Amino acid sequence: MLKDMFKKTYTLIDTKYKHPVKSEEPSIPQGLWRKCNKCGQPIYVEDVKNNFYICPKCSGYFRVHAYRRIEMVIDKGTFEEWDKEMEFGNPLNFPGYEKKVLAAKEKTKLNEAIVTGKGKINGRDTVIGVCDARFLMSSMGHIVGEKIANAVERATKEQLPVIIFACSGGARMQEGLVSLMQMAKTSAALKKHHEAGQLFISVLTDPTTGGVTASFAMLGDIILAEPNALIGFAGPRVIEQTIGQKLPDGFQRSEFLLEHGFVDKIVEREDLKDTLGQILKMHEKKSAEECRQLIQDARAEEARLADIHNQEETQEVMPESTEQEDPEKEHVDNGKESGKSGGKTAWDKVLLSRQAGRPVASDYIRAIFDEFIEFHGDRYFKDDGAIIGGIATFHGIPVTVIGQQKGKNTKDNIKRNFGMPSPEGYRKALRLMKQAEAFGRPIICFVDTPGAFCGLEAEENGQGEAIARNLFEMSSLKVPVLTIMIGEGGSGGALAMAVANEVWMLENAIYSILSPEGFASILWKDSKKAPEAAKVMKITARDICEMNLIEQVIKEEEPASKETLPVIAGDISHGLEEFLKKYLSVPEEEIVRQRYERFRRM
Repeated sequence: MLKDMFKKTYTLIDTKYKHPVKSEEPSIPQGLWRKCNKCGQPIYVEDVKNNFYICPKCSGYFRVHAYRRIEMVIDKGTFEEWDKEMEFGNPLNFPGYEKKVLAAKEKTKLNEAIVTGKGKINGRDTVIGVCDARFLMSSMGHIVGEKIANAVERATKEQLPVIIFACSGGARMQEGLVSLMQMAKTSAALKKHHEAGQLFISVLTDPTTGGVTASFAMLGDIILAEPNALIGFAGPRVIEQTIGQKLPDGFQRSEFLLEHGFVDKIVEREDLKDTLGQILKMHEKKSAEECRQLIQDARAEEARLADIHNQEETQEVMPESTEQEDPEKEHVDNGKESGKSGGKTAWDKVLLSRQAGRPVASDYIRAIFDEFIEFHGDRYFKDDGAIIGGIATFHGIPVTVIGQQKGKNTKDNIKRNFGMPSPEGYRKALRLMKQAEAFGRPIICFVDTPGAFCGLEAEENGQGEAIARNLFEMSSLKVPVLTIMIGEGGSGGALAMAVANEVWMLENAIYSILSPEGFASILWKDSKKAPEAAKVMKITARDICEMNLIEQVIKEEEPASKETLPVIAGDISHGLEEFLKKYLSVPEEEIVRQRYERFRRM
């Protein structure tokens, strides 16, 4: 009887709360929980959606449906879809193809494997295309190619940027050679878009393979990638079966491509919209008059802040000094402040230019520019840590910034190869310069290198050709180029980033045909005579300015360091304002002519 009472009570509780109260296997409503296909852990679907479709357990990325991707990056209510319905075609009359496409349409509610249209990202108009892997693995048939070509052509006509999220298994086998032709068609449309001076951003997601990789996906002016995405021409299985070898871990992943120079930047999914918005903002075209106004506004703001600072200082009560000022001491202090060398020899300046605590290129970039996005790779072979570069803004004016980068400690110096660029570094610099030319951005280069790397690998990869190509191409760049020597300017390794309209040097920087040690070894067979060599080589900023080989010397009231960086960066900023005001309204042909005549006189 007691047993029946307990049973009855249990039934009442179960009915009231709609679930059993015993500690048994939970009954999970269908669709609320799923198993992560990467780590195998159970995950709550709503958590995944709220986490940009990233597994909260293993941080693995799930593939995102086209419309969900658009929701994630396009401002709400601004997307206008193009070519939503397009007529199916079976160019080879391939058996069962139409049935397969109909099944994909029914499952995905899509007309084809890509969605295209127009929308806004952080308020800026853009054309967007998003591949959807659910539709025949987003393979590229003639409709996919047509939708991309249509979108790019319309973007060119309306002078809008294009962003395409690539995700594909490659060309669509059922359409044979017709599918292959879409590679050429989409590439040709993007070429016209590029020639019209319009931006194309390619975003590589998992997976991007085959004919898509070998066409539009790798043609971005800027190529971004999601972490750990599979990206390659031939798939890993095909490669393994062909060569009979197991591929190394990480092969053909985003990080692999970044290291090998084919991707500008890997962007976490939660940062993607802001990164795209920032890039679009930096590619907004500004007239010379708008740029001058931005500089004028920046100066006015600087003056306003200086007035506030001065007023605060005058309000402070300063103790009166009872000491009689020493006129001789005042002369010495003023002499130091006015930038006098204080008896420094050429060799002293060589040592100062190499000093470990001297600011490096990235320090000046952070101190001078409002914002900076670093891009990587030469798109041929590798990313060289000895060269950093990307897009920045100076008082709101978009510029391209490139610097030779030394390390700040042993580990960093090894990564940066002690500031000695390899061929891929110079090719990366030139790629960014040509990109700047395409979008009308001034170029600012920071030079600080003992010289180009002279190793076996550098020679195998064409060090001489890479430097020569920079000299050749920089001579005809149609945008103004400014180069600033901030430390060592060693030989052709420095000149490869100094074919500029103007070259400036910090007071304690050097610029030379080779190192004083090398000079002494070659001419006097004794590297210990380097201090004497430094004197006769005339490698200091003052010497070079007197020979009319540079335009300006930037004072170092005290040798450049972390403490003096703000003052030196401020002086460079004021000079840069004048440089931009001078050159931004100069016609392209005149910029090229002026640069040519500058070197022709030497």
